Amino acid sequence: MRIDVISAVPDSLISPLNTSIIKRAQEKKKVEIFVHNLRDYAYDKHKQIDDKPFGGGPGMLLKPEPFFECIEKLLSERSYDYIIYPTPGGKFYNQELAKKYSLAQNIMIIAGHYKGIDDRVRQKFATDEISIGNYILTGGEIPALVIIDSVVRLIPGVLNDSESALNDSLIDGNYIEAPYYTRPAEYKGMKVPEVLLSGNEKKIKEWKEEQSRILTEKWKKINNLE
Repeated sequence: MRIDVISAVPDSLISPLNTSIIKRAQEKKKVEIFVHNLRDYAYDKHKQIDDKPFGGGPGMLLKPEPFFECIEKLLSERSYDYIIYPTPGGKFYNQELAKKYSLAQNIMIIAGHYKGIDDRVRQKFATDEISIGNYILTGGEIPALVIIDSVVRLIPGVLNDSESALNDSLIDGNYIEAPYYTRPAEYKGMKVPEVLLSGNEKKIKEWKEEQSRILTEKWKKINNLE
């Protein structure tokens, strides 16, 4: 898989993309991630990538020309399964979308910043508009990282057995996993449930299923999903 991210502030992406599982995935050649600096595609002498919006209003808007230059260059080199634009007005991101994107060969993510981007960029190129929640962030870099992390970990061979994505909470979008415990069996008066120490696989399975049901009901209630 190849992932291209276009950003006005690429430095905000570099460190997270070179850490932990995402770093390992790149070292294993399971994914290639390229971050493109929007300023590299601004050809005026000041490398200007933003301007005031028509019609007035506060804030600065990212100009269309650098995006068009960068995206058209990338599209001339390969086709993309999805061109994702993180935006508050997009479809809520979930595990089903992560699984869909993990099957792609090439993905591009357009990260807005400041007040946003000239809407002609969205109209021309975006195939998917994605929201990670009902709140406002400084830019699209954090949503881009959320999408990349959730997608990369689903690529076969990225996680080892102990990290397997097959058992993650919400892997099918419908349930929360039972809680986990490790050594010591008692810490500061807090004990691991006895059933987990019993070695009785049937009872452990039943306990996990019951805890999953309880936590899922709680999750649905606090998120008004009932």
